[in-house]
Amino acid sequence: MPSTENSIEITQATPADVSDAAPLFDAYRQFYGKPFDIEAVRRFLFARLSKAESVLFLARRGETAVGFVHLYPLFSSVNLTRQWVLNDLFVVHEARKLGVARALLQRARQLGEATQANCLTLETAHDNTPAQHLYESLGWKRDDEFYRYSLAL
Repeated sequence: MPSTENSIEITQATPADVSDAAPLFDAYRQFYGKPFDIEAVRRFLFARLSKAESVLFLARRGETAVGFVHLYPLFSSVNLTRQWVLNDLFVVHEARKLGVARALLQRARQLGEATQANCLTLETAHDNTPAQHLYESLGWKRDDEFYRYSLAL
């Protein structure tokens, strides 16, 4: 489907899209304080996509990749269902406030519905209020019932 400069096209990435996704993914990692390492990013994304271990949707304006959402599958033993973790969401600065993140989140929801998942989950920083407002405007609910723990290995 052809797209104009201002339209947003969301496509599911394949290993062939790693070259377009890698610079965005590396910029996302740098935002979280990780050093530039485009080759490691390419290897990581290629492995996830070629092994079907994750789903990555790319947002494009015209021919330019401007954002992505990256999801990993889980299964709920209690609910006996599939779930998806929305692990990564990123939009380049120049494309923010244009509906790119909203379109990516809506595409993630479509994936969940299409795979009969019972939920999507995500985490965000306590001070990331713009993202929180976006999530809540799309029906996401903050979990006030459970604490999240991790064990560094």
